[in-house]
Amino acid sequence: MTVPTQPEPVPSVPAPPDPAGFVRAHTQIASPPLVPEIRLHLATEITPIWQASEEWLARRNVEPPFWAFAWPGGQATARELLDRPAQVHGRRVLDFAAGGGIAAIAAALGGAASVDAAEIDPMAIAAIELNAALNGVSVHPLAADVVGQPCRWDLILCGDVCYEAPMTRHILPWLRRCAAEAEAEVWVADPGRAYLPTNGLDEIGRHTVPTSLELEDREVRETRLFRLRG
Repeated sequence: MTVPTQPEPVPSVPAPPDPAGFVRAHTQIASPPLVPEIRLHLATEITPIWQASEEWLARRNVEPPFWAFAWPGGQATARELLDRPAQVHGRRVLDFAAGGGIAAIAAALGGAASVDAAEIDPMAIAAIELNAALNGVSVHPLAADVVGQPCRWDLILCGDVCYEAPMTRHILPWLRRCAAEAEAEVWVADPGRAYLPTNGLDEIGRHTVPTSLELEDREVRETRLFRLRG
C-alpha cells in the first residue's frame, strides 16, 4: 500500500459570527425518511440555504452546506446502527466527516461508550451540537481534520466520503492504517459515488434510501455499507 508522505491540505472554512443562529434560521426540524427516530435541523431546499451561506460568508462559489442535508450514506449508517445496536454498544466511535451528525447520534442512541463527530466546517459543528441536543444524546464535536491523527476509536463511520478524487486520496490511506494498525473497524457507506475504492471492501449491508432530485439524480439511492480492510 502506498501512503502519501504529505496529505493534501484541507482548506479551512471561515465561521459566521453566529453559526448556531444561522442553522436555526435556515433549517426546519424534521426526520430523514429512512431514520424517523432521529430529528435534525434540515434545509427544505438547497438553493435558499446555498445563497444564504454565500451572503453570510461574504464570498462566492461556496459549496452547498452539506451539514444541512441527510445524505444517503449517513441515513444508511444510522439505520444499520439503530437496527443492530449491539454493533456499537460500549464502543468508542468516530463519525468522520460527520455533516449534521446523523450517524453519531445513532451511535449514541445505540449505547456507544463515547462518540466523536469530526468536521472542518464550523457550521457543521454548530449543527452537530444542535442536533445532538435535539435528540438528547452526548456527542463530542471535533472541529479539525483528524486525518493523520493516532487512532483512538474502535469504530469509524464514513458516509458519502468518496465523492471527489482529492478527498478520497486524502482520507483512504489513513482509514486503512486505522483498520490495519489500530484494529479499528471502519465502515464506509456509499450510494454509488464515483471514487469508491474497487478493492479492500467487504459488504455488510445495504439500504434503499429516498432522496431528493435537488441533491441526487434519482428519487432513491441503493446505498451499500462496507467494512474497509486494512
